Amino acid sequence: MAHNTKVEIAPGVEISTMGIGAATFGGLFTSMSDSDAVDVVQSAFAHGINYFDTAPHYGKGSSERRLGALLKTYPRNSFVLSSKIGRLLVPTTDGADPDFLDADPSVERKFDYSAQGVERSLKDSLERLGLDSIDIVFVHDPDNHADVAIKEAYPALAKMRDQGIVKAIGIGMNQSAIPTRFVQETDIDIVLLAGRYTLLDQSGAKDLLPAALAKGVSVLAAGVYNSGILANPVKGATYDYAPASDEIVARAKMISDFLQEQGVSLSRAALQYPLRHPAVKALLVGSRSSAEVDANVAAFNDVVPDSVWDALDELLTRK
Repeated sequence: MAHNTKVEIAPGVEISTMGIGAATFGGLFTSMSDSDAVDVVQSAFAHGINYFDTAPHYGKGSSERRLGALLKTYPRNSFVLSSKIGRLLVPTTDGADPDFLDADPSVERKFDYSAQGVERSLKDSLERLGLDSIDIVFVHDPDNHADVAIKEAYPALAKMRDQGIVKAIGIGMNQSAIPTRFVQETDIDIVLLAGRYTLLDQSGAKDLLPAALAKGVSVLAAGVYNSGILANPVKGATYDYAPASDEIVARAKMISDFLQEQGVSLSRAALQYPLRHPAVKALLVGSRSSAEVDANVAAFNDVVPDSVWDALDELLTRK
């Protein structure tokens, strides 16, 4: 399967097997220039990538504004776009953000998973994007709001789907337990799972992936590098949006050393690993430059041999 192979993840929604995650467009950890944002989108289209994901959370709206302005120059039927609900952006006088360096300082995030919050969030996202439609909407990070998200946010999104306002709905989180509840208790189409089915963390395979497979819910894997360490396992690397512990660095280094002996780079294996599970239909990968898009495409398409996966599975099970 190539990076630009199209896969149906919901009725009427076909995306490339590799998509572009636009947290970087909000300056996640590192500021991103306008020219680099242009280059990433142009490179994605040149490679046949048609799926882009953003969120109000990313740069407090700056990712949506930047991505929307760039996508407006392409035919609307040439790309699939997802955004998220759960965080409203409200005015503030102190909006500094240490994680998103290109964040809008005039607003702050406010969690809201009510039906009214869903409607307002989607309306605000469309305004920031400058577009008249979003294909997929995810409930974003309801870690401490699962019940209200199921009781209020989900029905509001399901109604929008029934009315044709959005094509598909789902949930996007950095954990697997609450998405598993959504799969079992609602009729969502997609789960965006970040960092929980990777070379370092397979916790999603215990609950979410079997549940999604049984119910026919598509899983998209994000955070395949666990926010950085699986791209470069050195001291000071980031793991799940924080400095990696010595133990995590050592484990990533062990995996990297083993793969190197097999002639396989860590980043290449990290990209391909999630798609080994039949529940996982596609990947989202963040890129800061056209060179990173090119490198990710090359790593995705340079297929890791089954013999290497078998040996790696044995290593991970043993250690």
